[in-house]
Amino acid sequence: MYSIAGFGEMIADSVRMDAYARALRQSVRPGSAVLDIGTGTGILAMIACQCGAARVYAIDPSDAVQIALDAVRDNGFSDRVVVIQKRSADLTLPERVETIVSDIRGILPPLGRNLLDLVDARERFLSSGGRLVPRSDSLWASLAEFPDRHAKILSPWLGDRFGLNLRSGARYVQNTWVKVRASASELLAPPSKWAELDYASLAAPRVHGGGELRVSRTGVAHGLVLWFDTELAEGIGFSNAPGGPELIYGQAFFPWPESVAVREGDVVGYQVRADLVGSEYVWTWDSTLRRGAGATGADVRFRQSTFLGAPFTKETLARRSPSRSPGLGQEGLIARTSLDRMRAGASLDELAQELHREHPDRFRSRQEALDFASDLSSRYGR
Repeated sequence: MYSIAGFGEMIADSVRMDAYARALRQSVRPGSAVLDIGTGTGILAMIACQCGAARVYAIDPSDAVQIALDAVRDNGFSDRVVVIQKRSADLTLPERVETIVSDIRGILPPLGRNLLDLVDARERFLSSGGRLVPRSDSLWASLAEFPDRHAKILSPWLGDRFGLNLRSGARYVQNTWVKVRASASELLAPPSKWAELDYASLAAPRVHGGGELRVSRTGVAHGLVLWFDTELAEGIGFSNAPGGPELIYGQAFFPWPESVAVREGDVVGYQVRADLVGSEYVWTWDSTLRRGAGATGADVRFRQSTFLGAPFTKETLARRSPSRSPGLGQEGLIARTSLDRMRAGASLDELAQELHREHPDRFRSRQEALDFASDLSSRYGR
């Protein structure tokens, strides 16, 4: 679900918006066609028009396209902007475009199927010699000293509130990363670049990399903090690095299971993986602390993954097994029957009446049945 307030924050982010406007002025040729992926309010599509674009295909799968439609009309661009409520992967265009613009990142560029969509759009829609905005994203990491944030993540599970032992939950939260807003003073090592996404050559949505972090001051390390720098066009970009201008993105904190005292000369080797599984990324981060010369403490190694942060039951894992031959439960049978009735031309009202009549144990009211049918229609209808 999109957030109107979130769109407002994106528009108000002057560092981000000013950089995108400059990049579009450099990238959009007068009379050209442009594709705006994840258009939201349509603001980048309309800026492309101001830069001279003859046609802009503004696409977004969410109902946020209504905002774009209204804004395009109110600004007099209805004759040049085509607003389409679809994912780019489901789209066919009547022509190739000279510029593709997008800002469909999260705190980090790998988010959902967005990288996969960008590769697909580049291959199917971008003309030879066309331009991508952004051109590339660089991914960075450092060592974080976050005592309060680390305690906030783990302390609810390690205490004995109400005299109850909840420590079993700690292993899940320590395999989950969170958004933070970090300052440069909270970093214990100079940044290390662990991956580069060149959108002109990117072939797959997985992102893997690593490096070394050399501790520059004595402190207590609580995990890794990650961010990105973007190059939108030649000489134009921005960064959500700690200590820089505050952007909507923030940074990503990948906590360690425990705090570790470090001192100057220690080295943390790390590996980070982001693997797309279905429509979500599984993040894995391995960290190895090697003590410097003269240190008395032992080396430390942590291996963590968001896969381990999901409390799957044995039954859930069994249902996901590749060797399983699943049958349809009641919900699946109802959904299949409903889709068959939709294909035969039944209206949602007719379908809701049938569902309520034939499955009163599942749909206690006609409205509940109508909500179910409407959801199926939104996901699978045309």
